Amino acid sequence: MKSTLVVLGSVFGVIAICVLWFISAGNGLIALDEKVNSSWSQVENVYQRRADLIPNLVNTVKGYAKHETELLTAVTEARASVGQIKVSAPGDLKKFEAAQGQLSSALSRLMVVAEKYPDLKANQNFLELQSQLEGTENRITVERQRFNESAREFNTAIRQFPKSVVADSKGFKAREYFEAKKGSENAPEVKF
Repeated sequence: MKSTLVVLGSVFGVIAICVLWFISAGNGLIALDEKVNSSWSQVENVYQRRADLIPNLVNTVKGYAKHETELLTAVTEARASVGQIKVSAPGDLKKFEAAQGQLSSALSRLMVVAEKYPDLKANQNFLELQSQLEGTENRITVERQRFNESAREFNTAIRQFPKSVVADSKGFKAREYFEAKKGSENAPEVKF
């Protein structure tokens, strides 16, 4: 009788330890998932900062380069399309990156146009906006790196055994990474 109680107590103890570990592992994965979500929010935040700067930049350039309406329209349209994409499902990150790439391309062309106008290059408003845009681009790079680090940490955790069992039972899926655009290893060609 006494040995039966010891065996039952041991079995109950092992089951209790397994349940507590399962709960702890699940909570750890939830914390990592929230870290990825928080990192993504910060990425969206700096992209929004860039989007907010664009109308001011476009209006400043507009005053100097009235005949560059096609480019100014392209920048405005690219900015608008970026705002319409929400990342909520697998594959949405690729669409988001593509839209951001189009916006970056349009902004690059806008900066090339700005080089054609010496008065614009000397305009204090333009210089300030250009500086803020540069700083924002740097922030975007940093926040994308932080997001990728958070996603890597989360993805590693949900793939390693035994946490993979917990991740599968709770429905956690691997998060996508930001990736460099094709051709980004080549320096851009600027022509005047």
